[in-house]
Amino acid sequence: MNRSPASDGKRTGAPVRPRDAASLVLLRGRGPDPEVLLGRREPRHRFMPNCFVFPGGRLDRADAGAPHASDLRADVAAKLTRKWSPTRARALATAAVRETHEETGLALGRIEDGALRPALDRLDYIARAITPPESPIRFHARFFLAEAGRDDGALGGNGELLDLAWFRLSEALRLDLIDVTEFVIREIVRRREGWQPPGVPLFSYLRGVARVRYE
Repeated sequence: MNRSPASDGKRTGAPVRPRDAASLVLLRGRGPDPEVLLGRREPRHRFMPNCFVFPGGRLDRADAGAPHASDLRADVAAKLTRKWSPTRARALATAAVRETHEETGLALGRIEDGALRPALDRLDYIARAITPPESPIRFHARFFLAEAGRDDGALGGNGELLDLAWFRLSEALRLDLIDVTEFVIREIVRRREGWQPPGVPLFSYLRGVARVRYE
C-alpha cells in the first residue's frame, strides 16, 4: 500500500473530528481495464500534496436542499440509508457530483439557470473511508462510482487538480496515490473481474494500521 493521509503531518491534542466528504470515481471505456479520471493535488496543499486523487471534496450545507435532475436508485439509496438519513444520503451524492463539476468541468446531470442539477441515478455507492486519528486534517469520505457519458462536457475545472487526465486502471496504480485511493481502484478491478463484495467496504485505521471491513 502507498502512504496514508497521516503521513502529511501529526496532530497534537485530541483527535480532530472528521469532516463529511464525497468523491466520484469516473470510469470511461469498456473491458477489464477502463480509464479512470484522476488529478494531482497541488504541492502547497496541507492535505495529501502532490497525490493523485478522485475529484471530490467537503459536504456543503446547501447540498442537502439542492435540486437534482434524478434521484438515487433504490438499491443505492438502500446502501446509504443503512447509515444515514435519506436527506444526508442525497446530500452526499450531490456533493460528489457538484465537486466533480467544479474540479473537472464535467457535469453529470443538466445545467439549468447556470446551476447543475445532478443526475443521482447514475451513481453507485462503493466505499467509505475515515482518515487516521493522528492526522491533523481528517475526512469521512464516501466514494461513488459512475460511467462518464458523451454529454458530460469537456475537461476543464477550477484548477484545483493539476494534471487532470484519464488513466487506465493499470496505469493509475503506478501513480503517486495514498493507500485509500489505491484500495478503491483495486476494488473496482476486482469487481470488473467478477468478484462480488459482501457489502460496502469501510477503509479506516487502528493504531496507525489500515484495515478494511465490509458493512
